[in-house]
Amino acid sequence: MSTLNSTVFAWGSGEDGQLGIGNNEEKEWVCSVKALQSETVSSVVAGSRNSLAICQDGKLFTWGWNQRGTLGHPPETKTENIPSQVKSLASVKIVQAAIGGWHCLAVDDQGQAYAWGGNEYGQCGEEPERKDDSGRAVRRDIVIPQRCVPKLSVRQVAAGGTHSVVLTHEGHVWTWGQPWPPGDIKQISTPMRVQGLEMVRLIAVGAFHNLALLQDGALWAWGNNEYGQLGTGDTQPRSQPIHVQLPSGLTLVDIAAGGWHSTALTDEGEVYAWGRGEHGRLGFGDDKSSKMVPQRVQLLVGEDIVQVSCGGTHSVALTRDGRMFSFGRGDHGRLGYGRKVTTGHPMEVPINLPPPRYLNDSSSEGRWCAKLVACGGRHTLAIATWQSDSSEQLV
Repeated sequence: MSTLNSTVFAWGSGEDGQLGIGNNEEKEWVCSVKALQSETVSSVVAGSRNSLAICQDGKLFTWGWNQRGTLGHPPETKTENIPSQVKSLASVKIVQAAIGGWHCLAVDDQGQAYAWGGNEYGQCGEEPERKDDSGRAVRRDIVIPQRCVPKLSVRQVAAGGTHSVVLTHEGHVWTWGQPWPPGDIKQISTPMRVQGLEMVRLIAVGAFHNLALLQDGALWAWGNNEYGQLGTGDTQPRSQPIHVQLPSGLTLVDIAAGGWHSTALTDEGEVYAWGRGEHGRLGFGDDKSSKMVPQRVQLLVGEDIVQVSCGGTHSVALTRDGRMFSFGRGDHGRLGYGRKVTTGHPMEVPINLPPPRYLNDSSSEGRWCAKLVACGGRHTLAIATWQSDSSEQLV
């Protein structure tokens, strides 16, 4: 199906304008981001307090909290609730991006990476806080996106709470910033290669932990492990990658990391989850205990899941036929079905919105099909297209 008719949807907390709907209200139901309707949006990212969208033509839009320059331009107000284009990146074609605690990363179609926002731990790849003669910090935030890791050809960027990770076209992983909460490990403002990882296909980064899926299907993890989010069967942190044991015979196709939990997706559409179980964010029903090793999410078996996104305390799974199931913490409306109930039972997120206006009568019968979902700290974004009943018969 064409993405020309794609619409960006948002729900959950809006206190920082992160829904992009022109006000700072929270929404318990799915609503459309009207400011992006004239754009062909191919990807969205939800951060802890802000959001971004990447268009098919490479334009990047940001909105939400901007006190630290996380929107890619100097902060005139603390928050912005309407998406605006990042002008300084208008001359390049952005293909992928990530939002950390209060910094952002992006990569263009030439493999050049960019960083902006908070830099007090060197997470933007620049030496943090130099002191002037009086001992005051000279520069902390980078409000205009600037090149980072200029010597690397980057394929994917990922951002943690206060650290950054990139995957190169050679299949190597590099990282910098403050990988764990202060006191645990020294910050690295000079990017360093993560040793022991070759032929990496995908990376996913939570608040303070990291996952890497290799070309051969093996999964590796490192970082903070307080709730078992590394899937190693214990709660010991790892400064070097360790192999994650999953049941034999599985072929992994995707991975995701939230604040303190992790998921992996198999080629048969099954989800495995582990890490912090509080609020039911792992999807194990009434069992909200943390899991130290990956376990199959039985409540999603048979749904043919094609993507999972992990937020701060909630998760959303997307099915092949475009339905979304949310689970986890329910306050602020982040689960998207009109009830602020916290639950470990995956529930379908309804898109109760009219079809696009430009459709003729024969196409107005149908439904919205989600194509991509992105969970943030307390909000969720999705891209969906209208599938008319008549076009369904053609498929």
